[in-house]
Amino acid sequence: MHFLRNLIILSLICIAIKINLCVPTIPSSLKTLPIDGHFDFNQVHHAAKDFGNRYSFLPSAVLHPKSASDIATTVKHIWEMGPGSHLTVAARGHGHSLQGQAQAHRGVVINMESLQGPKMKVHTGNFPYVDVSGSELWINILHETLKHGLAPKSWTDYLHLTVGGTLSNAGISGQAFRHGPQISNVRQLEVVTGKGEVVNCSEKQNSDLFYSVLGGLGQFGIITRARISLEPAPKMVKWIRVLYTDFATFAKDQEMLISGESTFDYIEGFVIINRTGLLNNWRSSFNSNDSAQASHFKSDGRTLFCLELAKYFNPEEMAIVNQETMTSLSQLNHIPSTLFQSQVPYIEFLDRVHISEIKLRSKGLWEVPHPWLNLLIPRSNIHIFGQQVFGNILTNTSNGPILIYPVNKSKWDNRTSVVLPEEDVFYLVAFLSSAAPSSTGSDGLEHILSQNKRILELCEIDGLGVKQYLPHYSTNGEWRSHFGPQWEAFVHRKSTYDPLAILAPGQRIFQKAAPLSL
Repeated sequence: MHFLRNLIILSLICIAIKINLCVPTIPSSLKTLPIDGHFDFNQVHHAAKDFGNRYSFLPSAVLHPKSASDIATTVKHIWEMGPGSHLTVAARGHGHSLQGQAQAHRGVVINMESLQGPKMKVHTGNFPYVDVSGSELWINILHETLKHGLAPKSWTDYLHLTVGGTLSNAGISGQAFRHGPQISNVRQLEVVTGKGEVVNCSEKQNSDLFYSVLGGLGQFGIITRARISLEPAPKMVKWIRVLYTDFATFAKDQEMLISGESTFDYIEGFVIINRTGLLNNWRSSFNSNDSAQASHFKSDGRTLFCLELAKYFNPEEMAIVNQETMTSLSQLNHIPSTLFQSQVPYIEFLDRVHISEIKLRSKGLWEVPHPWLNLLIPRSNIHIFGQQVFGNILTNTSNGPILIYPVNKSKWDNRTSVVLPEEDVFYLVAFLSSAAPSSTGSDGLEHILSQNKRILELCEIDGLGVKQYLPHYSTNGEWRSHFGPQWEAFVHRKSTYDPLAILAPGQRIFQKAAPLSL
């Protein structure tokens, strides 16, 4: 009888332990912190989701801050709890992370969209800029700055992302060849460090922290405010696409366009694995006439390469813009019958992906797994990469857009934390796949992940000098390899600004309270 009772008690203890492993414990000390915002200890499941839809780690609490002070108070409290506490902190903006980077298992997720503060303020003059919250969406910045005839210089393709999120990575789009990424167009930041300190930093003030945070994957501080450089905004965009069947010709034309003073303001490219992708790609901008023309184009099953260009202008400049555009296009070697062009308002061009998002959401195709793979590839190896991947590893379908375009390294500041290939020109190649839920076929998650693995193995075996953008690794050794010669400086910065490894645990670079080793 006693044996049976003890067995029951032991079973209950085991069950309790098992439940405790799944259900986060609530640190009571968080409930008494003097903040203007509030903690939520119950409704936390949304903070365990992101755009990638592949990882889900429940936090113990979600902080809804009203100010940077609320964030600082929380982080400082956890810092003062010391290495014995398991608590970590992740800042979550619009939830567009791919692999749980903005999650904090049993930690605290900061809902940055709750952050309040000084209103967005545009400063005009010879060197215009805008002061914004780190939680502000780029689309909102665009709307506000356009009221003053101004706009940021560099963008991402999708504007419904937060300032803090993109600046923690880099922020790349078709303007990067000229202006560099978004992190090259920031003048000042307000940051909450891993010690709970609120620090203003810029090129001339606390510069090491400034450059650490830019492209720093959230490892050194949480961006609560930013000062973004602006330029005069155009009213219209001449939007052009031309097709190629030969990858070498396509790449040569792209590289020619980004060298020197290009006529165009935006240069990107993408790969079309089959003709269906030509018409149904979620980035497609073909109007009805273009679609009819495109449907008559015979690709004979070949992989196509599309060069996408944009020229900004104001209506009174249309005649000269048309002439400049035709002159520039005459220097290209695209298939002559595949010139597609349209004119759209500037804001419509920049917010083009959101239009596709609305369509996909209406069909239930937005909140699916997104096993994206983003690579930065040295120019000297892009042809080897193209030959091996397009038409070899990827043959039938791409399961989403494949972007490919070159950028100039000279437009990137080497003082930031971002890791780049060693050559002066490198390509962004982005496989933006969407997986069909529950599918076991070529559109399923496992198949796409297998393709991604093959691509990465190709890069490793052939020694292509590739770096991941929006990197994701599981081991310390992989991260060391990613950073290469920058690893020592990265660890030193971590030990300076977040020595307990409280911040951004979802990146899986450092383990809290583990010794920071070189």
